[in-house]
Amino acid sequence: MTTLKIGPLLIDPPVLQAPMAGFTNYAYRQIIRRLGGVGLPAAEMVSARGFVEMCRRSDAFPDRLWGVRDEPRPLAVQIWDNDPAVLAAVGRRLVEQFRVSVVDINFGCPVRDVSERARSGSYLLRYPDRVGEIVARVVEACAPTPVTAKIRLGVTRDSITAIDVAQAIEAAGGAAVTVHGRTADEKFTGSADWAAIAAIKPHLKHIPLIGNGDLRTTQSVVEAFDRYGVDGVMIGRAGLSRPRLFRQAQAALAGEPIPSDPTLQQQRQLLLDYYRLVVERFGRQKGAVLMRRYACHYAQGRRGARAFRAHVSTVSTPEEFTAVVERYFPSM
Repeated sequence: MTTLKIGPLLIDPPVLQAPMAGFTNYAYRQIIRRLGGVGLPAAEMVSARGFVEMCRRSDAFPDRLWGVRDEPRPLAVQIWDNDPAVLAAVGRRLVEQFRVSVVDINFGCPVRDVSERARSGSYLLRYPDRVGEIVARVVEACAPTPVTAKIRLGVTRDSITAIDVAQAIEAAGGAAVTVHGRTADEKFTGSADWAAIAAIKPHLKHIPLIGNGDLRTTQSVVEAFDRYGVDGVMIGRAGLSRPRLFRQAQAALAGEPIPSDPTLQQQRQLLLDYYRLVVERFGRQKGAVLMRRYACHYAQGRRGARAFRAHVSTVSTPEEFTAVVERYFPSM
């Protein structure tokens, strides 16, 4: 199995969980930790500017940092903005107050509110020098905690900048770069271009290259290493519907027997455990509503998934949520 180091941190196995806003909260991270196979979990993407503003008004922290202080390590937290000073200040707080293992900077988010309106995320792929300036400031502020970055191939197919951006990240002291194999304007359409990800590797001197995009099976994970030569992989959306995929990928990389998918009863219990943690944090009513999004993703690929999504997307109370789960994920 490939060995992956991010700065001084050994990531074993070299399988990372992608930060996804609205999904990879504390409850989700506890589920995948329990199932195993994740070398580096990540919290939800956090707005650095929003973090600063919230702290200015009160002693509270963003909900997206729920559980970060106390859960096991390693753990990464991803932040976004376009101001080096703001990002550096928040990165330092994450290191000093939350003791995170890795501070990751988002240069890949294609969502309009982030990329175009806030001129952050994938918008910055147009400006490798600006990316380098940001990374350098955050690296200085967070030392010795490693700082990484997540990017896409470019803004459009006519403006592929990933090599220049990755080199800027490395030159600025970044400890690793994760590349999603699509451009910003492609969002999640089409297929991830793993050949384009692989083309970046020869242009990096010493930091690891982590590939991301369309890793839905153990075969695709193994192929990412064997065919495309990446140093690590990051699993995103597929892990929402198949949280055991991380452990299965770990086994495949080690040449071990692949653990079976969970039984219907086990699937049901995972969903109810997730729900219990969300309710403990947000309360009965809000917890039931917040579960709609995750439950819809969790059901993907399962028999009766369309009917389940239609029902669970309308629940507004704990009783309604439990009734829908029991109907589609029977205990016997």
